[in-house]
Amino acid sequence: MPRPCFKIERDFPTPLAGVDEAGCAPLAGPVVAAAVVLDRDHFPRGIDDSKKLDLATREAIFARLQKVARIGVGIASVAEIDTLNIYWARMLAMSRAVEALGFEPAWVLVDGNRLPKWERVNAKPIVAGDTKCRSIAAASIIAKVTRDRIMLDHSRTYPGYGWETNRGYPTVHHRRALVELGCTPLHRRSFNLVRERLAMGCQHEMEQASPLGHTTTG
Repeated sequence: MPRPCFKIERDFPTPLAGVDEAGCAPLAGPVVAAAVVLDRDHFPRGIDDSKKLDLATREAIFARLQKVARIGVGIASVAEIDTLNIYWARMLAMSRAVEALGFEPAWVLVDGNRLPKWERVNAKPIVAGDTKCRSIAAASIIAKVTRDRIMLDHSRTYPGYGWETNRGYPTVHHRRALVELGCTPLHRRSFNLVRERLAMGCQHEMEQASPLGHTTTG
């Protein structure tokens, strides 16, 4: 299959930023977005949708992008995800990523079918943009590698959940650990699996306690 290119992007004025995010589906951790402005004459080869690249390739392209592209990263915290919901937290992270560029691009192309509520930003959503537009694909790499590194750091603080490999996604390992180890402060309490685990924990505590607060003996 063809890789992302500049075909769509050439219809827009420069400087143009591609925007994408990583981390909407996980049960734990922040959502991370990136905005990337590429030099169309000088950019890393092999840029593609981050999900199609292996770890070593993503890391190598990430390192090269740091040297030749303008990059902004935006993060929405777990608390913001639980307060706003994941959709609006995603939009917030993308807005912060564009702001982090330090200048206003002439145009912004965003992966997906919706846009943040920007007032002064010329922007267009591109469905499956990370498979079509090179700048969006580059943003997908920056967002994913950045978030993966965040979750790797968190895995050292909260071992046992497998975040060093599953990055907080609801794998069998992670869901089992959620039952056995309970929830951490980084788990998204607005997500059903986490909310159900918290409810189970509260029910278990109620069943173990008598009306007077003593443990029941049967």
